[in-house]
Amino acid sequence: MSIEAKLAELGITLPEPAAPVAAYVPVVVAGGLAHVSGQLPFIDGKLVTGRLGEDVSLEDGTAAARACGLMLLAQVKAALGSLDKVERVVKLGAFVNSAGSFTDQPKVANGASELMVEVFGDAGRHARSAVGVPVLPLGAAVEVDAIFAVKG
Repeated sequence: MSIEAKLAELGITLPEPAAPVAAYVPVVVAGGLAHVSGQLPFIDGKLVTGRLGEDVSLEDGTAAARACGLMLLAQVKAALGSLDKVERVVKLGAFVNSAGSFTDQPKVANGASELMVEVFGDAGRHARSAVGVPVLPLGAAVEVDAIFAVKG
């Protein structure tokens, strides 16, 4: 089954790839890997902002991470022309705008991680970092970047 068919089966529609907010490109493909710049969470066209442990719930943070994952997929599809060119998800890096007492960054990052497994199956299982940070660009609640192995 193609990844496009899998997305349709899951009822997933990818968003339009977001334009960079500074001096970088969304995706660089080198050495058989697609390095995708950090993506912010847009749900219904609105940026999810705030801080986990203060004004953003764990549930909303997890949904924000999933939204970041959808944007990662949109960016890699735009760069490669098809998600079928993805061999596997290698690594995700999740950055969670967190209050000092918030320690559930891994649970938040699961929003993006579980999406990758839903879409790519075993090839979606990946290495990951999930870190708390005091602030993110534009006040975003979560940012996720990725590395994908690309089929030769």
